[in-house]
Amino acid sequence: MNARSLLVACALALSACGNAGPSSSNRSAAAEGSPDASVPTSVGSASTSTTAPAIAAADAAQLAHYDGYGDTRFGMDAAAFGVAWNGTLEDATPQPGSSCFYRRPVWVKQPGDFSFMFEGGRFVRYDAGTPREIAPGGGRVGMHEAQIRGLYGSRVEEQPHKYVAGANYLRVKSLQGNAVLVFETGADGQVTRWRVGVPPQIDYVEGCA
Repeated sequence: MNARSLLVACALALSACGNAGPSSSNRSAAAEGSPDASVPTSVGSASTSTTAPAIAAADAAQLAHYDGYGDTRFGMDAAAFGVAWNGTLEDATPQPGSSCFYRRPVWVKQPGDFSFMFEGGRFVRYDAGTPREIAPGGGRVGMHEAQIRGLYGSRVEEQPHKYVAGANYLRVKSLQGNAVLVFETGADGQVTRWRVGVPPQIDYVEGCA
């Protein structure tokens, strides 16, 4: 092969290398969903990919409903509630002369954090006192009254607190059925706790006391 032919062959070889497809490592990265460093990813697309799963996770974690909590429903007797809950609850018995009592999941650290109310042998209400739980519609402990009104609009009915001057009860009736959501605020307007239940137990200010 003369020098001219050798130069032509080298040029063709270099051109073929430049037009080759992605390496096996790049193909593997694409198959795993990893972005190619040579292809810039827009901020918008990155935001979409990270936000959607977060929203889905939040929806999945929403256990509080106007008609119960998780798989439980108001009106269930203790046996049906236990099957629906499918977890360990602290045993509780009514006070003498009363048929009202609370039961709490074993993970509850303080009695006021979370509890289920029973009366007459039926599940009638649940109470939450920490930001961990999200009320039906998105309200939670720590929010201000203005935020609650922003979430629930004209459905919010304000009543003065029975014991704290300047504090309120914010009642939100379910759009279906007779259940009610009540937010209890402090004098600073921030939600300190909330509860969901059916009448008349939803309005027991002192709980089962």
